[in-house]
Amino acid sequence: MDEPDAEPPLVVVPGADSSSRQLCFAWGPAEVLVCETLFSRAGTEDGAPSSSRVFVVRRDQDIYIQTLRKLFNESHGIFMGLQRSEEELAGKSRKAQLVQVSKNYRSVIRACMEDMHQAAVSTRDPALQGQYSTQVSILSAMELIWNLCEILFVEAATAGPLLLRLLDWVRLHVCDVDSMVREVLSSESPSKHKLFWNVVDIFVLQGRMDEARHLLSKEASANPASLNMYKILDDLMKKMPVPSLSNTQTLTELELKWQHWHEECQRYLQDGTFASNPHMESICKILLGDEDAILEKKELMTTWYHFLVTRLLYSHPTVKPMELRFYAQSSMDLFLGGESSPEPLDMILMAAFEFEIHQVIKECSIVLSNWWFVAHLTDLLDHCKLLQSHNLYFGSNMREFLLLEYASGLFSHHSLWQLGVDYFDHCPEYGRVYLELHIERIPLSTEQKALKVLRICEQRQMHEQVRSVCKIMAMKALRNNRLGSALSWSIRAKDAAFATLISDRFLKDYCERGCFSDLDLIDNLGPSMLLSDRLTFLGKYREFHRLYGEKRFPEAARLLLTLMTAHIAPCSFWMTLLTDALPLLEQKEVIFSAEQTYELMRCLEDLTAGNPDKRKFQDDEIETTKVEMLRLALARNLARVIVKEGTVEGS
Repeated sequence: MDEPDAEPPLVVVPGADSSSRQLCFAWGPAEVLVCETLFSRAGTEDGAPSSSRVFVVRRDQDIYIQTLRKLFNESHGIFMGLQRSEEELAGKSRKAQLVQVSKNYRSVIRACMEDMHQAAVSTRDPALQGQYSTQVSILSAMELIWNLCEILFVEAATAGPLLLRLLDWVRLHVCDVDSMVREVLSSESPSKHKLFWNVVDIFVLQGRMDEARHLLSKEASANPASLNMYKILDDLMKKMPVPSLSNTQTLTELELKWQHWHEECQRYLQDGTFASNPHMESICKILLGDEDAILEKKELMTTWYHFLVTRLLYSHPTVKPMELRFYAQSSMDLFLGGESSPEPLDMILMAAFEFEIHQVIKECSIVLSNWWFVAHLTDLLDHCKLLQSHNLYFGSNMREFLLLEYASGLFSHHSLWQLGVDYFDHCPEYGRVYLELHIERIPLSTEQKALKVLRICEQRQMHEQVRSVCKIMAMKALRNNRLGSALSWSIRAKDAAFATLISDRFLKDYCERGCFSDLDLIDNLGPSMLLSDRLTFLGKYREFHRLYGEKRFPEAARLLLTLMTAHIAPCSFWMTLLTDALPLLEQKEVIFSAEQTYELMRCLEDLTAGNPDKRKFQDDEIETTKVEMLRLALARNLARVIVKEGTVEGS
């Protein structure tokens, strides 16, 4: 999403010669189609040879990265679980459940980041390595931002516990000291290792006092002269008051303890206790919150937000959430010192420290490479009831706006579109409209995919889309001469005109081959045959053949006559029906009554005398022969009926 006042980003189309040909474009559902035109620019010659190139520029490229599939698939399950549990979230358990949901999202980001890192290590392709490394950096930034938002907005940590959460945040994201610790401890003399004091300083800067004291014990063992200084510094670090998550002490009690401890540290520093050891003296200054001493370790902290948390730990451990903005801004200014301007990530974190939720989401939308992050974070914050004052900025609900954008991107993928359906379902204002528009654009490449789309539409009572899918599939089947499948799809679409067309194809096929294909389908039409007269005729005509095959001749005769007299059979098929009556007329037992025979005679005369294609019967020798045979058979049957009926009446 671009900034409102910024110029749109330039898209470089590989292989396009913009100096000689203009490019035209058209937006698709989630991509732009670019092609070179024959129109020349001013100053170029018309008729220059064209490269005939077509380019596709995707709007959400990350959707197509295979290693990000875990991020999209697994977060979908978390999203759906959050929507289902909305009614159950209440009271004290509500915050705990929302925090757990946030942690679940972060665990998916971290797992995906580890997979991406492994892929970067295992591949030998430099281009892929670069791509994977970039994605690792993006995912790392996403988790960093999400974790901070979890602390400040979702958990809404209060003064005291807030500092502990920020310390965990820094330890997790900012500086990985484990490899340095292993290198130092594996050496023969750890206290003399060149990285020894760096590791101790990092532990102190991150508030990891136990680890720092453990390393300092190595120094005391190797250098007995510093034993007294070590014991004093160790005691100071051991007694340092820290906030408690259990709320067993009030903030006032913590501040009093911290003040007494701070005065004790100040006294030892002023007495010159650590003057003979610059490293320990520097640590004591850090414990006192000396900004200059902390800034001397700038290279070990690497980021201004690490400096911020360290500064708070040793100067204001009971910082309140709304005070963070002042410390954050001054920490950034002190740390950067005008040497460099803030990066986009810095601005996002600063907006979070300032509790500008809307600004965090806006900046993330601009900087991050896909909509996944802002869509899911905004949904979570909306469940935390934090976005009510921001909903009108986008012209509608901000949560819904971002979910619609994310789901639209999913629909451009051949399989992830199924996830997008659920996101649209949980957008109450425009989700239904978006789903209807996007589902019509899904390429129905296989019947299995069409059935999936159809099931989705039927579940949501999207009747127009159901008909559209069925019509498309019926037309595909008809083009491939799969009449049974085409008829089945047209029935499902309740398309009477198309069902009539396919029924005619069935009858034509019967006339050419002398038998029906797809008998199971025709035999089991049931009430569906009432969709059109032609389909009704097809079903009944097949029933006539079944009755005839079962030698139920009187029933077959009545049905055949009904088909003739009800005028639902196509005129072109009348001769076939009359021909089907011949075997019944020639049976030893009289099947047709006199009245029925007269009806057949009338139908034959209507066919030969009143048919617009009358010349066909006059010019076609075969048809003429059929007509003569039918007349003879009808006359003989009428004579037999008269004799039989007269005999019955006489007796």
